[in-house]
Amino acid sequence: MKLVCLDLEGVLVPEIWIAFSERTGIEELRMTTRDISDYDELMSKRLKILRDNSLTISDIQSVISTLTPFPGAKELLAWLRERFQLVILSDTFYEFSKPLMDQLDSPTIFCHTLEVTEEGFIKSYKLRQKDAKKKAVQGFQKMNFKVLAAGDSHNDIGMLQAADCGFFINAPDVIKNQYPQFKSVDGYDELKGAIMGADSQIGVVV
Repeated sequence: MKLVCLDLEGVLVPEIWIAFSERTGIEELRMTTRDISDYDELMSKRLKILRDNSLTISDIQSVISTLTPFPGAKELLAWLRERFQLVILSDTFYEFSKPLMDQLDSPTIFCHTLEVTEEGFIKSYKLRQKDAKKKAVQGFQKMNFKVLAAGDSHNDIGMLQAADCGFFINAPDVIKNQYPQFKSVDGYDELKGAIMGADSQIGVVV
């Protein structure tokens, strides 16, 4: 049995923090895991900016409510579900993801949680576990799944390395050049083709 793991932001939906940056005009909030590979460092910077500007979780959620999945994302997930088990592995938070998951017909997502004060300020965050994407893939493999994975950023590398076959989708050149061992595709049609051709690499017919 094969299982497909996909990243969320940048792959299926817009980057939440970039959208929030555009709404607030705070340029530093445009930073994502494409820019800073250390997730703890990135989140520490984000939370400091939120505190310094008295921004609450409601401010972020109001922006998320305006976002929609990329064209074709919902159809891609439907196509995958007809053929594979499917899990979204993301470094976003459940407090952010639900409106977007609803628009994608509620696929299973594994992500993290936020600690929020009564006043709505984000105090901290809790990782489901360190290297969560990589460990999720390894857990699926222990259950005898062959795992195909696709992502676009530094925080997807562990997932792609652990997978039986990993792909970049719409990744920036700087990341593709740093990890040339992963096949790179642009767009959902190319991703479908790469997934359908992966049987020869992992020894299981789709």
